[in-house]
Amino acid sequence: MSTPHAAMQQAAEWFALLRSGEASDSDRHAWQAWLNQKREHRDAWAHAETIAQRFEPMRAPEARHAAVDALYGARTTSLSRRRVLGVLAMLGGGALLGVEAWRSHPFYLLAQYRTGIGEVRAMTLADGSTVWLNTASAFDTDYSASLRRLHLLDGEMLIETAHDTTRPFVVDTAHGRLRALGTRFTVRIVEDASFLAVYGGAVEVRSSGGTTRIVNAGSQVRFGASGIGATEAADPARAAWSRGVLLADNMALQDVVGELNRYHRGHIGVAPEVAQLRVLGGYPLHDADKTLNMLAAVLPLRVRRTLPWWTTLESA
Repeated sequence: MSTPHAAMQQAAEWFALLRSGEASDSDRHAWQAWLNQKREHRDAWAHAETIAQRFEPMRAPEARHAAVDALYGARTTSLSRRRVLGVLAMLGGGALLGVEAWRSHPFYLLAQYRTGIGEVRAMTLADGSTVWLNTASAFDTDYSASLRRLHLLDGEMLIETAHDTTRPFVVDTAHGRLRALGTRFTVRIVEDASFLAVYGGAVEVRSSGGTTRIVNAGSQVRFGASGIGATEAADPARAAWSRGVLLADNMALQDVVGELNRYHRGHIGVAPEVAQLRVLGGYPLHDADKTLNMLAAVLPLRVRRTLPWWTTLESA
């Protein structure tokens, strides 16, 4: 269950106040009371800290001035400009230092191929197959005389297999095995299952639950311990990320932002009153500010920045 929007916004505002250098004992007691009040408050606070740790200290004067403007313009906080300067002193002092949490996981440190947040890599494997690795993803290869095997540890990949009549090409995830039958396809790990979309040829799916199915070009399925889900028409948006595009075809705004957040080191939230607005068109995945401005230009939205790395879309 996702953390409520209101709790997330409160966490961002508490974060700005407590890191400002001017929080009083009364402020700190009030924050502690808020934190202890509900589990959702603690979850929201943990998320704010995680996002903050992704950023390097902002030492350049131009970056500090930009952040002052963003913080000072936040309408829902009670920060004075002096408090804003305190926040920026904290930023410049390195209190937001930290590596991406996912990078410290052994899966990623030991993986042969991996990407950071917002990074997409294209690579050619030893057999001539091409792999596009999506944001915050990792995989290993295990090629032998009889088998070409990839192991997707997390995230998403697009694969275009090279022809080899002597060695099958398979992709393993925690949820099953895919055997390519001369094909182009994407596979993505989504919580307790994996998702396959086939764009050329066919793929044989064997789920961890033991069921098997051939999925032809133009189709997609979800698979895992519970078996293989219903076959649906493949969504072109599932491969558009390899071209740096977020493709929306009547998507809810909250789903568009959910995808955009995968490529963005900061936090982008959506107020409940606009979460179900429908979105059409193509948007740049690697320029969040441009995408948000494009959305605000065609929908009744405004973009609000509570912190330099905390943005919310709300009703205009």
